[in-house]
Amino acid sequence: MSLARIRKGDTVVVISGDEKGSTGKVLTVYPEAQRVLVEGLNKVKRHTRPTPRNREGGIIEAERPMHLSKVMPVDPETGKGTRVRTKIAADGSKTRVAVKSGKEIKAETV
Repeated sequence: MSLARIRKGDTVVVISGDEKGSTGKVLTVYPEAQRVLVEGLNKVKRHTRPTPRNREGGIIEAERPMHLSKVMPVDPETGKGTRVRTKIAADGSKTRVAVKSGKEIKAETV
């Protein structure tokens, strides 16, 4: 996959599941597993016992990766989810373009 539909730094909207309608910034993309880690979404509580490293133990709440099919990039013009198309410039460079508005999708740096 040379030009990914979703990249690190993109703002995405969740289109299915418990987090449907929520938006967040992509922290990491795992292309082999087809998963994406989104800031503040898909939080899971994990019970840990005290260890030499973590003396307190207790309940830890952390974000977990979700499947790529559950998220859509946000259209820069409308603020809603959109499909992505690639546009090849005259110099041969590829850019991602929102299907709905035709605007270029730029990934913000995290």
